[in-house]
Amino acid sequence: MSVRDIDGVIPELRSSGSSAAYADEKAELRKLEENGSDVVSEEKYFNMADASVPFPPDADEIEETHQLTVRAVFVGCCLGAVVGASNIYLGLKTGFTFGPQVWNAIFGFAILKPISKALPESGLLGKMFGGPFGPKENCTVQSAATAAGGIGILFVSAVPAIYRLDLLSAVPKDDIGKLIALTVTAAFFGVFFVIPLRKYYIVHQKLTFPTPAATAYTIRALHNSRTGAIAARKKSLALMISFAICFVYKVMTGYAPAILYDWHIGWTLYRLGFTSIIALENYGWYIEFTPAFFGAGMLSGINASWSFLGGAVLAWGIISPALIHNKLAVGVSISDDFPLVSYQSLSFKDPALYRTSPSPRYWLLWPGVLMMLVYSFVDLGMSTIPSLIHSGKYINWNPKSWFTPAEPGAEDEDQTPVADRVPNSWWTTGLALSTIMSVAILAKMFNMNVGEAILSLILGFLFSFIGVQSAGTTDVNPVSTVAKASQLILGGIGKGAGLAQNPAQMMNLTAGVVAAGSAAQATDMTGDLKTGYLLRAKPRNQFIAQLTGAVVAVFLNVGLFILFTTASPCILHPPASGECTYAAPSVSAWAAVATAVSAPSLPIPPSSGYTAIAISIFAAISVVIKHLWIPKKYWHWVPNWNAVGLAFVVPQTFYPIAMAAGSVFNYIWQKRNPAGFDMYMFAIAAGLLAGEGLGGVFQALLAVVKVDGSLFGTSIGCPGFTFCG
Repeated sequence: MSVRDIDGVIPELRSSGSSAAYADEKAELRKLEENGSDVVSEEKYFNMADASVPFPPDADEIEETHQLTVRAVFVGCCLGAVVGASNIYLGLKTGFTFGPQVWNAIFGFAILKPISKALPESGLLGKMFGGPFGPKENCTVQSAATAAGGIGILFVSAVPAIYRLDLLSAVPKDDIGKLIALTVTAAFFGVFFVIPLRKYYIVHQKLTFPTPAATAYTIRALHNSRTGAIAARKKSLALMISFAICFVYKVMTGYAPAILYDWHIGWTLYRLGFTSIIALENYGWYIEFTPAFFGAGMLSGINASWSFLGGAVLAWGIISPALIHNKLAVGVSISDDFPLVSYQSLSFKDPALYRTSPSPRYWLLWPGVLMMLVYSFVDLGMSTIPSLIHSGKYINWNPKSWFTPAEPGAEDEDQTPVADRVPNSWWTTGLALSTIMSVAILAKMFNMNVGEAILSLILGFLFSFIGVQSAGTTDVNPVSTVAKASQLILGGIGKGAGLAQNPAQMMNLTAGVVAAGSAAQATDMTGDLKTGYLLRAKPRNQFIAQLTGAVVAVFLNVGLFILFTTASPCILHPPASGECTYAAPSVSAWAAVATAVSAPSLPIPPSSGYTAIAISIFAAISVVIKHLWIPKKYWHWVPNWNAVGLAFVVPQTFYPIAMAAGSVFNYIWQKRNPAGFDMYMFAIAAGLLAGEGLGGVFQALLAVVKVDGSLFGTSIGCPGFTFCG
């Protein structure tokens, strides 16, 4: 599982979720070898460096006659709903989401393995949920879960940006039909072209796909008859305990936020007489006890977490005060009784104010966005171009060979039996129908002409190649950042066509939804097929599970988006002060880029623009130096400029503080107790992330039914004596 950022920050892979079970099984094999057992040949399977070919058959593995089952798809979709809800909450908070593959695999095993043993195989319930449960069916669970939890990226970025620019109705529930239709275009178009991507990247190029490979090893280890059950029980228990504690804690914080969750140290010291310390509060420096981002720091590691914190210190501890001191930016007073000032506003009624009197947050937005874009493209190029050149020597570059089955009698690289593969007629027919449907939806409901609609689909297809190539070699999925290129392309088309500002922005963001969503869906689904390839699962079964999950994802994510925006309208229409429970940094970035590329002149303060160019050049040079002259063992000392850029975009400093604390905790834990770390780290971190995420969803439900903390909680400790939940 890797922590992901919807604008391109993907910290290092942590595959420790599988390492404990792997170590247990390897030790068991050594014992068997000493006793003269003939299973020692399976040592080859444990070679984590080789994830290019399917695992050899396991003599102890049950024969799975039914890999695609009702129970697998049902449980997978339920798990996907949990992950989707958590990721929308986390994405709206600060832009981070987490890759759920290993989480889905472990939780799917924890749910279905005991149920499959407890229920008889007779009767309706037994036929649906009873009977043997093996690794290939576990792969089906994971595939359905990933698909059902997908597409959430759209609802924490481009879709809310459409509302922030007043391009649709005032409230999303009035546009439910349009939202479902737009989500369908991204969800299904992306799913259908994963089959040729599978053949090219998994079978031909044999890319590693670190997280999907770790997921496959985890599933294989969990189902090992000797040690898997013990490890699975320990991991599942740790995950469920951490999940339950964080869920309850998050719900409780809604009723006493400044006591249990946010410690406003600057405000407290100001009330005690240290008046100048109020600047800490005004610049957003306070502590939040957020389990989710503590867990994100555990998973992301020292480099990404401390780069994020370093970026926050630079942006909100050095640059922002300097901007105010030199009158290059202004703040908004939020209290008549206290010297409370917000420097986090992004909303101006007069467009001229964007250039002449920006807030520090708006000024910092452009260096942050450009830094992330430049870093992503340069790092992507430096990481993938050498592997492309190397693999290109051995690849048949005739594109027809990537999509057609092998000739009879010819050597077939794909080790999956032909009968188990997805027929070409399935995905080609689906791709054609989804293309026609998408063009019709975009033309009818969003006023895009056929050429613009097709272009957005083509961009999604091209971005998927970038995403899959990057995810397969480095575990980095930069789709959302790369997809911002669609905004630049469509912005130029809008200006060339002479579109007014609102239609140009609508076309820009709608095309961005389709391009980013379909590419993200294709990248995630290709990773799932890599997991299945290693486990020798049937691709056609995974494909059906993915399509089923995609249907769930469409309605699930639209419903969650309406729920969150109903409970917190400030997501779509932030107040002048910029104060909102959900900062939604990616929403701000997408809206700002759409505004910039459609405006007659760029609404960027000159000093901000020059700084953006300078710092992006510096970041690009550091990436080139890292790849060409710094040994890999020292790369962790080079800042992650994506994380630094994200800190410029995210105005909340307590998230990087929490992540830095989590990464340090993890580092100490690993040094002092490596065995416990290997066994429990991933499960506990996943529980922290999912627990707070689901707790946030439940808080939103409480707000909708009017029993939340804003009505029944306490404001003790909140700045200005107003409720701060």
